[in-house]
Amino acid sequence: MSVPSAWNEIVLTVIMPCYDEEETVEQCVRRLKDVPLELEVIAVDDASKDRTGEILDRLKEAGEVHQVIHQPENRGKGAAVRAGIEAATGHVIVVQDADLEYDPTELPQLLDPIRLDKADAVYGSRFHPGPRRVLYFWHSVGNRLLTLLSNMLTDLNLTDMETCYKMVRADVLKSLPLVSNRFGIEVELTARLAKAQVRIWEMPVSYSGRTYAEGKKIGWRDGMAALWHVLRFNLFTSKPRNK
Repeated sequence: MSVPSAWNEIVLTVIMPCYDEEETVEQCVRRLKDVPLELEVIAVDDASKDRTGEILDRLKEAGEVHQVIHQPENRGKGAAVRAGIEAATGHVIVVQDADLEYDPTELPQLLDPIRLDKADAVYGSRFHPGPRRVLYFWHSVGNRLLTLLSNMLTDLNLTDMETCYKMVRADVLKSLPLVSNRFGIEVELTARLAKAQVRIWEMPVSYSGRTYAEGKKIGWRDGMAALWHVLRFNLFTSKPRNK
């Protein structure tokens, strides 16, 4: 599916994976309403234990969410993203975490290189100069080391491989044989896009990270898993036969 060059003809599918986000998910959906784009919002409730699924169903009834997918059991962010990709009908797809760390009003600037046919995928980097909440030093170090290792194996020069904001043309994204269930989806997407030799751009985005007290879920175990996934998806998977 080609991407129209006119803003009013582009449908951007926003996949929102959610797990125990009752405190923030409704506000995140409200923020999406302020985005001056034609959006298809697909929320995936990953078997939340709180009221997240109930809130999403109410938002769907109100027409603020187009589709709600309820996972039968908690399978992780990657599985939720893959379910959303399968259901997406827009020209371009992006993931929007429900935790308010990323600002959806910046989605139009990420879409611009794709709209102008300069890129097939655009990464929103948290490490370009710009406003951000100051938080964990070792998280920053871990992200940079993972990005460095990924870059060495993909021959890309990204500054933020782990960013949530990876915006990709729908036809490209749907062609990738994604298998990750948890946070390894970020590593896998980068490796698959690199092997498909698509055009990737990177643009700065603001970032307001959460503390663990505020609900942040990624820990050191996820960092170690990401390290394995960098090696797994770059060294032990073959290039696609068709670009």
